[in-house]
Amino acid sequence: MAEIVAPEFWNETDRDGIGEATRVRELMGFGPGDVVADIGAGTGYHTVRLAPALEPGGRVVAEDVVPEYLADLQQRLEAEGIDNVDLVLGDYHDPRIADGSLDGAILVHMYHEIGQPYAFFYNLVPDLVEGARVGIVDLDRPTERHGTPQALLECELGQVGYELVSTHDLDRSGYLAIYTPPSLDARPNPSGMRACRS
Repeated sequence: MAEIVAPEFWNETDRDGIGEATRVRELMGFGPGDVVADIGAGTGYHTVRLAPALEPGGRVVAEDVVPEYLADLQQRLEAEGIDNVDLVLGDYHDPRIADGSLDGAILVHMYHEIGQPYAFFYNLVPDLVEGARVGIVDLDRPTERHGTPQALLECELGQVGYELVSTHDLDRSGYLAIYTPPSLDARPNPSGMRACRS
């Protein structure tokens, strides 16, 4: 894994310039009424853009493992008048989101920082409703350079029973890989999981 070095990937103006948030939302198919987790929310770039798009009736679950990031995000939400976001302090092996609560989840430029990806994605499965999708945005480069090779991502998620649906180029933001999770009963036994090599 790579060390957590900052709560954001690069500045929001440049990310908006290439339409990152809009493209991710549209490719994931998120819309009004959906409940979506922004896992590794950091400064809330995707959170504050998703929240209005999910109204009426939808919510964002902004999860992170760094309490200070969540505290700063809470202040940002209050300043911007956004009230359909729930903040969750997760763990490196478990997002700690309520079971059966999510229509989808995104993990943006943070997969390479997950200390225990097999356990994390195993523990994410119960949080997702049937038909949910999980989107991962990252750069196609080695983990130590703060990216995730696509082949490594597919291998690791495959060990946990996730299936790749599609991959999309996001210009300077890297790629978006969309996965479907296994059903709760179809999760592989952890004892049979094997380490993937980059």
